[in-house]
Amino acid sequence: MINLKPSLPKRIVCLTEETTETLYTIGASDLIVGITEYTVRPPQARAEKPIVSRFLDANIENIINLKPDIVLGWSDLQADIAKDLIKSGIEYYNFNHRDINGILSMILRLGAVVGKLNEAEMLVEELINKISHTKMLSDKNLYRPKVYFEEWFNPIISGICWVSEIIEVCGGDDIFAENRIHQAAKDRIIENSNEIVKHNPDIIFVSWCGKPFRKKTMLKREKWEDLTAVIHNEIHEIDSAIILQPGPASLTDGLDIISKIIKDWNDKKKG
Repeated sequence: MINLKPSLPKRIVCLTEETTETLYTIGASDLIVGITEYTVRPPQARAEKPIVSRFLDANIENIINLKPDIVLGWSDLQADIAKDLIKSGIEYYNFNHRDINGILSMILRLGAVVGKLNEAEMLVEELINKISHTKMLSDKNLYRPKVYFEEWFNPIISGICWVSEIIEVCGGDDIFAENRIHQAAKDRIIENSNEIVKHNPDIIFVSWCGKPFRKKTMLKREKWEDLTAVIHNEIHEIDSAIILQPGPASLTDGLDIISKIIKDWNDKKKG
C-alpha cells in the first residue's frame, strides 16, 4: 500500500529578493536555504543564508546540493535557469507578475505554498489599506505633477507597470503610462529623449536597475536644461532594491518615497 505523506516545502531557494522578503515577513524565513546575491531586504538575510545566484545566472550544482523542495523565480528573464533546474529534477515555481495586483497575488500564493496563508492574507490586507490610505491623501493634493520614471539610461527605458501604478496612487501622472502594458523592457524603450522633453515633466524619478545614477549623464541630453524638473531640481533617485522589486518593498518604502516627494512638490507649488 502507498504510504501517503503529503508535505509542505521545508527547503526553499529564492532566486529573487521579493520572495525572500515575503517569506521573512510572513514568518517563514526558516524555510529559506539559498538566496540571490542582490538580496538586501531584509538585511539579515545575507548574513543568514548562502548566496547561490545572481539574477540572470545561478550555480545550478550548488542549488542541487542544497536539496531544495522548491526553487522560486521571477519572470521570463530567468527561463534558462528554470530550464536547467527542471531538467535536473528540481521543482520550480516561477512568478511572472508586473503590476500591483500581481504583487499582492504573489504574496497570497507564496503564503499558500508554505502553509502561511493566514499570515499572507494579513500582509496583503495591510498593503491594500496602505495603498488606499495613500490614494485618499493624494486625492487631496491640489495639483497632479507630470512624472517621468527612468528605469535605464542607454537605451532610455520608462517604468514598469507597478511603478507607473504607484505614481498614480501617489497623485502623479506618468507621462509614459501607455508603456506599462508592455512586460519586456525592450518594449518600453524611448527612442529619442526629445519625446521626454515634449512632455516636460515636473518630477523625474530615476532607478537605473542596480547601477548608480549619474546626474551629469542625464543632463547631457539635448535641451534637458530647459525641463521644469531640472530647473526646479526635482530629479530623485530611488534605490532599485526598493522600487524595482516586484514585492512588498515597492508597496511600502517605494510608495512612501514617491508619495512624500509628490506631496512636497505640491506644497512648494502652493506656497
